[in-house]
Amino acid sequence: MDFELSEDQRAFAQTAREFAQAELAPHAAEWDREGHFPKAVIAQAGALGFCGLYAPERIGGLALPRLDATLVFEEMAAVDPSTTAFITIHNMATWMLGSWGTDAACAEWGELLTSGRKLASYCLTEPSAGSDAASLKTRAERVGDAYVINGSKAFISGAGATDVLVLMARTGDAQSGSAGVSAFVVPADAPGIAYGKKEEKMGWNSQPTRVISFDNVRIPAHNLLGQEGEGFKIAMKGLDGGRINIATCSVGAAQGALTQAQQYMQERQQFGKAIASFQALQFKLADMATELVAARQMVRLAASKLDAGARDASTYCAMAKRFATDAGFQVCNEALQLHGGYGYLRDFPLERLLRDARVHQILEGTNEIMRVIIARRMLDGDAPEAIR
Repeated sequence: MDFELSEDQRAFAQTAREFAQAELAPHAAEWDREGHFPKAVIAQAGALGFCGLYAPERIGGLALPRLDATLVFEEMAAVDPSTTAFITIHNMATWMLGSWGTDAACAEWGELLTSGRKLASYCLTEPSAGSDAASLKTRAERVGDAYVINGSKAFISGAGATDVLVLMARTGDAQSGSAGVSAFVVPADAPGIAYGKKEEKMGWNSQPTRVISFDNVRIPAHNLLGQEGEGFKIAMKGLDGGRINIATCSVGAAQGALTQAQQYMQERQQFGKAIASFQALQFKLADMATELVAARQMVRLAASKLDAGARDASTYCAMAKRFATDAGFQVCNEALQLHGGYGYLRDFPLERLLRDARVHQILEGTNEIMRVIIARRMLDGDAPEAIR
């Protein structure tokens, strides 16, 4: 078991770090304050391959392992978790297109998405279907050589500013549950699509969030991903990677916060000496670093399981998402505490990192749902091999 990164992996991480410092760091606070969605900068990330990191080569993706993708996302999230989180969502939607899309759909959208010239949103959640995603009600009816979509989606990242929607809709009857869900690629400007108001959020302000309504939206039949009835399975496969992605964003945010705390402790003077000399604060810093490293290794283990196609990969993804998002938020919170009153000011990045990291415990499946997934696998006798 080798925990060391290869030279190629280190090079990817270094490229991401340099991009984050040059293109994200100078503007992240402004984007957060003004609610600006930096599409031009995301396109620059796409030019480096960051918008199609693990998408198949058939659509111009790099087809990298998920482990390698975490290295890129972590470096960017250390500076700007909000923008990075959207890039991870775009990567997930793009991968789904490349993995299950028809030749026609991939030809139309594939390289535009992997290059970052066009952006994608992932549309699963509905106003009354959050944790119970299999109960979604948006419908897609087959009419000749087309599907007609009616319904609504909620809490959609990028909605109103993206170009493509990867949509889960019901093609079976209400009693069919998850087996009646199918996946589609929908042009974001198709007639019949309407966007709600831009939600005012605690964090993630550099990406818009809106409700999307579908009123007799007609799309070609070749925009179906996979086969009818495979949509929920496709969505869950997407979410395994999505959970690793969002866990990585928490690790990145925590690393950014810890770095800020280390610097501040060396600079801040109280009682005639740097606060770094106080043992109580040293202990706090040590605990933060330990939790961060544990979270990072948990995420990388889950990513390697997913890359290997391990039978228990989904459980590890749930574990990594639960642990890393809880630990990441706690590290950000402790870093803010170490800054005292200054940490509460917007002059410092701590309060933004904290606000952005908080939602990670909710999306891609709440951490309560992650516990349900883990416990059920254990009680079904399908626990990860590491659990004896």
